[in-house]
Amino acid sequence: QVQLVESGGGLVQAGGSLRVSCGASGGTFSSYLMGWFRQAPGKEREFVACITRSGSSTLYADSVKGRFTISRDNAKNTVYLQMNSLKPEDTAVYSCAASLRGGISTASVLYNYWGQGTQVTVSS
Repeated sequence: QVQLVESGGGLVQAGGSLRVSCGASGGTFSSYLMGWFRQAPGKEREFVACITRSGSSTLYADSVKGRFTISRDNAKNTVYLQMNSLKPEDTAVYSCAASLRGGISTASVLYNYWGQGTQVTVSS
């Protein structure tokens, strides 16, 4: 079973940048599709980005495309989400998730393991 721990959240002004990280332990990290999801107060959790096992393919939500970059370092068992040009509407708890699926997936139900999340707040 994989344990996931996010870090790097915080408060940033609109237009700023932030990188959140997710460290994995207890499993073979390179075997998992990794994703980032977010949930704002009063809203449902939504897909942000995902990256395949090797890192060769990525997918982004339209709302973050061109601003966010997902990457992974399998040697460090870590996945990252670089967030640039942040907007107040990006404010949410960001969670990483691991899926046993081989291919790209945006559906949270297809992810097997979840971290606790890290708060990202963007002020206007």
